[in-house]
Amino acid sequence: MTDNCDAHLLIVDDDERIRGLLQKFLMRNGFLVSAARDAAQARRLLGGLEFDLIVLDVMMPGEDGVSLTQSLRETISTPILLLTARAETSDRISGLEAGADDYLAKPFEPKELLLRINAILRRVPQETTVEAGPKVLHLGAVRYDIERGELWQGTSLVRLTATESQLMRLFSACPGEPISRAKLVEDLGRDKGQAQERAVDVQITRLRRKIEADSKKPRYLQTVRGAGYMLAPD
Repeated sequence: MTDNCDAHLLIVDDDERIRGLLQKFLMRNGFLVSAARDAAQARRLLGGLEFDLIVLDVMMPGEDGVSLTQSLRETISTPILLLTARAETSDRISGLEAGADDYLAKPFEPKELLLRINAILRRVPQETTVEAGPKVLHLGAVRYDIERGELWQGTSLVRLTATESQLMRLFSACPGEPISRAKLVEDLGRDKGQAQERAVDVQITRLRRKIEADSKKPRYLQTVRGAGYMLAPD
């Protein structure tokens, strides 16, 4: 039984057999599961229902999974796990740059999918009690509310993905202290290895675009040579 047994998942895959197998497997593991055969049907379901996570196949006729991810990121922050038959690193990176939280290469063991889903759901911001210390970190024109896990620019809430939210929680717990890429990979619940460290780099790049005035010359989310990344608030 999963530790996220009330979570509602949306499976989007044009292969009817795979769609059915995934739906049955995940329902057996305690999830509520809806399924869509393509991007158009997924949009209709998303228009009327709220989901905790989307499992999305990259290779679909019509609008593919990466394009759909990019489009959805303009309006929702629901975690997205991409399923890809492509082994090329560049294809996986393009999915992460589009706003996906993680990817899983086909073929995969159903148990591995379950582990990835649970790892992503654990990153979704929860109500937390913060010990004494600053409640808000100021990052130039942006401020981060530690207690609420929210990033604000003026009166506008900046939408964060589940992974970006987790990264902000990790950095805000120790501002001014670098965290290694390997530690970030571990804390995000991912497998160790260079590919996942590269994936973290992509997520950092995306996060910088939401924090920095110039993401190519980061002032607040700094790279510390040989030590990793560091949040340096005002």
